[in-house]
Amino acid sequence: MALFDKQKKSAGSVSKNAPSEDKKKTPAKKAEVKPAAPASMKELYGANGEAKPQTAAGNAAAEKKSTSRAYRILLKPLVTEKATVLGAENKYLFAVEPRANKIEIAKAIREVYGVKPAAVNIVKVLGKKTRSGRTIGKRKDWKKAIVTLPEGKTIKVYEGV
Repeated sequence: MALFDKQKKSAGSVSKNAPSEDKKKTPAKKAEVKPAAPASMKELYGANGEAKPQTAAGNAAAEKKSTSRAYRILLKPLVTEKATVLGAENKYLFAVEPRANKIEIAKAIREVYGVKPAAVNIVKVLGKKTRSGRTIGKRKDWKKAIVTLPEGKTIKVYEGV
C-alpha cells in the first residue's frame, strides 16, 4: 500500500498526506557481531568427522544430548553363556534399539565406552509365539548386536552383575 500512497511533490507545494522529512528517519540498526566462519571443514567438524559445538554452553548441551541418544540405542548388555564365550574373542553382546543400524551402534559404543569398534554384527531376533489357555500372543521382536573390539581393547560391561 505504501507504493500507492506516495504522491509526487511539486517544487513549491507540500501535500498534506505526504509524511514530513523528519518523521521518515529510521533508527540506526545496531551492528551485530558475528563469529568468524571456520576456514576449513576440519575446523568445523574436527578430524574424526563429528560436529563441534560453537560455544562452551553448547558443548555441555551437545555432550549430554549425544550421550542420551547413545543410551537409547544401547538398551542393555547381554549376560549369557554365549556372551562369556564370545568375550574371550573380544566380542561383546548388547540388546539394542530395533530400528538402530550398525553405524549408530558403533557411534553409541564409542560415546559410552570410549572405544571404536572394529566390527558390528546385528541379529534380528523374532519374538516367540506364546499361549496362555485359549489366548494366543507373541513376544516382542528385538535386536542384538555383536560388537568386536580391536586387539588389546576391552570394556567393562559386567561391573554391576
